[in-house]
Amino acid sequence: MVRILSPTAPSYDAPVRPPLELPLLPGARAERADAARNRAAILEAADRLLRDHGAEAITMDRLACQAGVGKGTVFRRFGDRASLFHALLDESERRLQEGFIRGPAPLGPGAPPAERLIAFGHALIELTSERGDLWLAAQPPAPALRYRTPVHAAYTAHVEYLLRELEADHPEYLADVLLSALAPELILHEVDRGMTIDDCKDAWEDLVTRLVA
Repeated sequence: MVRILSPTAPSYDAPVRPPLELPLLPGARAERADAARNRAAILEAADRLLRDHGAEAITMDRLACQAGVGKGTVFRRFGDRASLFHALLDESERRLQEGFIRGPAPLGPGAPPAERLIAFGHALIELTSERGDLWLAAQPPAPALRYRTPVHAAYTAHVEYLLRELEADHPEYLADVLLSALAPELILHEVDRGMTIDDCKDAWEDLVTRLVA
């Protein structure tokens, strides 16, 4: 079964299925629509604050004011800032996973594994360039915890699969090594040192090419 994992997924084994729609009473349906509107308003306000002022500017008080909802509503919907950041990342993460699972080549099926691996790195570097500050803010406090997140598990499984297709030795270890080269803090550090996003993509392609040669 193909699985798509998000930062807010409850476990590594959560299947990809649309939510089950059950008949609801009119009052319950209206309540659900209000909750959906509040969630959308909060995420839109958070995205706006992020774009205009950066992740550090996002506080629950400021977010509630910008979204036009009560502070309690923000906490009920997301719990804390980390959960909010995960929700903001969720759509971008899902698009990337959709791309390498069932999207067009070379990111998706149909291209040779080396080309897919290069395309995966390029896509992840692009995502970091777009969402890097947010991604850093959403990282677990302990570095080792990132290896246990659903998203890291999905990326590792994909890279490991491509390495096995390339008949690489030690694919489990190499998958983690390659993903460390795509870590958002490293990419942002290299950009701060003067590299462009295109430079980072070229370096990734060179790394993969040398590995599979």
